[in-house]
Amino acid sequence: MSGRTHARACPERTCIGCRERAAKTDLLRIAVVGDACVPDPRGTLPGRGAYVHPVPVCIDLAVRRRAFSRAFRGRGPLDTAPVSAHLGQRAERATS
Repeated sequence: MSGRTHARACPERTCIGCRERAAKTDLLRIAVVGDACVPDPRGTLPGRGAYVHPVPVCIDLAVRRRAFSRAFRGRGPLDTAPVSAHLGQRAERATS
């Protein structure tokens, strides 16, 4: 083996709101539990995941574009209130 070091590739995902690619660590994973989209910051919930920037603009874009139901393969209308609540709590912690 030569003396070179190889930089590890950082996994990238696409935000379902703005459709921009970003590092997986910069995005919030969303999973479906029942009929609701729930935030999965640790990435441990089972099933499909969708990624979104943790900002209200991207969440709103995803809701308007119906990107959540498309990302979760047509599971019907999904409640996104838990995701919005998570962002609100996160904003409160950042300001205090």
